[in-house]
Amino acid sequence: MTGPLVGTDWLAERLGAPGLVVFDASVGAHRGADHRIPGARPFDLDGDLSDHEAAAPHTMPGAAAFTAAMRDLGVDDTSTVVVYDGFGIYSSARAWWMLRAMGFDRAAVLDGGLPAWKAAGLSLEAAGPAYDGPRGSFTARPRPGLVVDSAAIEAALADPAAAVLDARTRGRFAGTAPEPRPGLRGGHMPGAVNLPFGDIQDQAGRMRPAAELREAFAAAAGERERLYVSCGSGVTACVLALGADLAGYRQLAVYDGSWSEWGMPSALPVVTGG
Repeated sequence: MTGPLVGTDWLAERLGAPGLVVFDASVGAHRGADHRIPGARPFDLDGDLSDHEAAAPHTMPGAAAFTAAMRDLGVDDTSTVVVYDGFGIYSSARAWWMLRAMGFDRAAVLDGGLPAWKAAGLSLEAAGPAYDGPRGSFTARPRPGLVVDSAAIEAALADPAAAVLDARTRGRFAGTAPEPRPGLRGGHMPGAVNLPFGDIQDQAGRMRPAAELREAFAAAAGERERLYVSCGSGVTACVLALGADLAGYRQLAVYDGSWSEWGMPSALPVVTGG
């Protein structure tokens, strides 16, 4: 594994190798599909791998809960992890970023996800019961600053050396399209820049080449190298984090609450328009 992204050929050649863990991190309509990459285990962002006591959806669980979940799924500190989802690259990037934020670097996203795997004519199996294999030895070692709260975003918006990038669609960013979650204000943070996550992928749902990614991020952030990324609930913000990492950015943070928190009625400022 040479970076945070692997192709279908890479995974197909190694599938079933000792120490390799494949996760299906699909959410929404793709969660609980009736087929999967052989041996894939569920990284359930709509279930145990979010903190459901928090007000915002998909909130990062604490270190102890994350450790327990990874051990239950058979992950060791020495495992190699590949994550995919049924959309392409959507929620798989969230799983990858969570692992990184918890101090685990031996993880990558499958480029193009399950659609790319199917398009390559690779084998699938019927989805079975939950993982019941040996328990792992994974231990979370949280890295402060990779997942941040609204106070950090307020500070970043006031910092000329930082850029806050919003992965939502242009309509949601401008406030002209409704939010999918009830009760949220429309619009965006004053000073944030819109970079829809789909803009850094090709039509097949694969990440664009590094040079194109760098160009896209430079167009959005200018010369600023410290990037904070946000979205609707902290999921597709991680697609931007993945793209920025591939483009060579190293000072990255994900706003965990994202618009599910910022957009709630509160004193946090919201503006509309492009």
